[in-house]
Amino acid sequence: MYYQNKLDTLRDLFGTPDIELQANSLRVGSVHYPIHDDVILLSSPHPHEFAEDIQFTFGEEWKTYDRILPEHQQEFLRYFDLIPPGSLTQARVCDLGCGNGRWSFLIKDSCREVVLVDFSDAIFVARRNLKGTDKALFFRGDLKSLPFREGFADFLFCLGVLHHLPTPCLEEVRALRRWAPKNLVFLYYALDNRPFYFRLLLAMVTGLRLLLCRIRNQTLRKIISHLGTVGVYYPLILLGKILRPLGLSRHVPLYDFYHDKSYRRIEQDVYDRFFTRIEQRVSRQDILKLKDTFSKVTVSDQFPYWHFLCEQ
Repeated sequence: MYYQNKLDTLRDLFGTPDIELQANSLRVGSVHYPIHDDVILLSSPHPHEFAEDIQFTFGEEWKTYDRILPEHQQEFLRYFDLIPPGSLTQARVCDLGCGNGRWSFLIKDSCREVVLVDFSDAIFVARRNLKGTDKALFFRGDLKSLPFREGFADFLFCLGVLHHLPTPCLEEVRALRRWAPKNLVFLYYALDNRPFYFRLLLAMVTGLRLLLCRIRNQTLRKIISHLGTVGVYYPLILLGKILRPLGLSRHVPLYDFYHDKSYRRIEQDVYDRFFTRIEQRVSRQDILKLKDTFSKVTVSDQFPYWHFLCEQ
């Protein structure tokens, strides 16, 4: 039983000593949580604050793009540029909205233990990707209604998740304060540091996205993702490379982030962007308003925009 040697951790997570590990479930007080493939299945999300189509999309995305790729290491270093090396050695880290577990896979050897949470079946993909470690705990559940005690983690990161919720993403960032004293977050940026035509293109893409996100057929989604990769992303990356000697590549949409990415990595992002109904975007100034909740908010000046660290 995978959790047999993790009962003390589970007691601390749930904030109660009244825990019993059973054959296929975990009893916490009077509540029984099923366990399937080492994943603890938490309660169903609140119906008024939950988007079933978003759950479906991300579950299918990470089952389709399940592998951890070499370029994820470079992305990891970019996202975690605000975290001093070695500072998490004794920390319990929470990966909130873990997807296929790529970030937890890359941080697992730098922390004491890692708690992975996702509301879709992607959590089972994450379990497979972290099968070689014994210090990870896996939960399928809604990040808005976790049954854990306040302050259960020393450090929490939530990258590319909250802007897809049907509730205001900055309010969800504020809510993270109850779980950990330090929270690393990435939200889609409002192109506030880009030329005006970036925002015009985004408006056009948004209209297309709201049409395509209604498609549920996985084969058709895969075909569209391929066409978007070779017909849109690749030409813009090529244009950026042509203009780079002139110092103009940053003025080409998509070039900065994707010029060094593999086909599969780009295709996964095309899938992510075009089949997700909800997409909130925030400016740097919006993020700095979080100082009304946190004692310190640090926004990274480095790509990807905007990722930031909130501290109590």
